[in-house]
Amino acid sequence: MKNVPSQNEGSHHYDMIVFCHLRWDFVFQRPQHLITRLSRDYRILVVEEPVQTRLNGSGPFQIKEINPNIHVCQPPVSDMKDIGPYLRKKLNNTSFTVGWFYSPAFVEVLNELDFETVVYDCMDELTLFKGASPHLLEQENTLLSFADMVYTGGKSLYESKAKKHHNVFCFPSSVDVEHFATPRKITKPADMRNIPAPIVGYYGVIDERIDLELLKRTAERTPDASFVMIGPLCKISEEDLPKADNIHYLGMKSYDELPDYLHCFDMAMMPFALNDSTRFISPTKTLEYMSAMKPIISTKIKDVVRDYSHCIMLVENETDFQKAITSPAKNFKKAYTEILEKTSWDNTAAHMDAIIQKTIA
Repeated sequence: MKNVPSQNEGSHHYDMIVFCHLRWDFVFQRPQHLITRLSRDYRILVVEEPVQTRLNGSGPFQIKEINPNIHVCQPPVSDMKDIGPYLRKKLNNTSFTVGWFYSPAFVEVLNELDFETVVYDCMDELTLFKGASPHLLEQENTLLSFADMVYTGGKSLYESKAKKHHNVFCFPSSVDVEHFATPRKITKPADMRNIPAPIVGYYGVIDERIDLELLKRTAERTPDASFVMIGPLCKISEEDLPKADNIHYLGMKSYDELPDYLHCFDMAMMPFALNDSTRFISPTKTLEYMSAMKPIISTKIKDVVRDYSHCIMLVENETDFQKAITSPAKNFKKAYTEILEKTSWDNTAAHMDAIIQKTIA
């Protein structure tokens, strides 16, 4: 990835502008998977949330080139409402084929830029997240009034958004099975080598969605197991994390590294809290864990229960969790295989694009 300064304001041409609340170089997830695949047919500018800077919209148009068809921009403006005027000034034109939104917070750009098709890919119920703007619900209602179609990251989100829009499609997060099926390296990562088995592992963002109290109590009840947490902290601090000799925090790992760590797990876990921020989630990591054929332990997230209760171990408390660790499920691989055969990020991106093409035609 390299920085590419624009020599003049009209030097870049795009078919699609993606507005995303997540940084491209943060955890590699749904936006990166889909946008990478859509870039085979579109030239795409990914616009992230503003970066506070003294420039405040002045200076050259700075982008990062992910590949020749994906550029990432962090607008140097002071407020979200300034993004539209900034892009209008810096881009060579103001009309584009597709405007693709991951967050309603960007909705004011529709006052400045024109799109033949507006897509709202709702991967999370952001209005329920910790620290969410009080304006986000109103912004979402505005975005829904402009959107030609709404894609959702799970069935619960679909049921919620279908009440608000006439053209909603359920596209649960998918998986690149080949990526997770085998580790890249034969040897264990250095920071995993001295962690005793059995290892119960998690990777992903560590935030208010994780039931840290459940993790603490389970670790206390199961001292012979090691609990590995991989991923960045977000909206919580290190002081919030439970500490114990058998809980290990290894920090953030790249998407390429994840299979090496996943294959060190004896069991994979999804210790999500049951709260507002998890009411509509459909965890991508479920299918990634399945690709490595790991027994999975999860709390009773609604979409997980109704789609995967026949093949993963569901728990409500530390007693259930301990039982799942000491007596893990064994007959799950056939069910995993049947699930994985029906999904891929390639197919998901292709189906999404087919709906766009039909709308444009």
